[in-house]
Amino acid sequence: MKNLWIIANWKSNKTISEALDWISLVGPKIPKKDNLKVVVCPTFVAIEEVAKTIKVSNFPLLVGSQDLSPYDEGSFTGEEAAEILKQFVQISILGHSERRQNFKETDKQVEEKVSQALTHNITPLVCVQGVDTPVPTSCKLVAYEPIFAIGTGNPDTPENASNVAKSLKEKYGSELEVLYGGSVNSENVKAFIEKESINGVLIGKSSLDGEEFVKIIDTILAWIT
Repeated sequence: MKNLWIIANWKSNKTISEALDWISLVGPKIPKKDNLKVVVCPTFVAIEEVAKTIKVSNFPLLVGSQDLSPYDEGSFTGEEAAEILKQFVQISILGHSERRQNFKETDKQVEEKVSQALTHNITPLVCVQGVDTPVPTSCKLVAYEPIFAIGTGNPDTPENASNVAKSLKEKYGSELEVLYGGSVNSENVKAFIEKESINGVLIGKSSLDGEEFVKIIDTILAWIT
């Protein structure tokens, strides 16, 4: 069976205390399944404590960052280098549409960040807005996030998302894993993950509510079992 990724992107939300409460609620409810990859991407300030709690509790959760630096460790004020982040994270979200829009992040910068991630054994999850958004070489995990669906409550149709995923796999290789992101919740998630070409979901707003996130996991588990 295909891998199924369920990735929580908290964006700029949650104090450390709130983050640990979420982990305490969600962690015990995630079963250990080889093809189920559940990831939480907290704020930078919460990453270390989240990672420690997951490790101590032996929860089947991976930790991701919401970004990383295109530069090596060194004199780059305000940047978080992959060489440092690799202590705590296994995955990094790169090229999110909010970073492209709000910080004018370019395809070249995304490519440089992917290179840094791969150099330090962090899996890059590159966000694309469609088939015309380039996927850097050696990147094997992407999330299709149409801009009109981000935080609007108006997701793309599962059929169109599936077609985009198919097109991306045809363009970059069948080994590419494609997630869908954009207004995903417990009511619509099954319609996306049951599409053969879609390998999971990247969840923003709905991931902030631990109980809703558990509902999403339970919906996916019900489908795969």
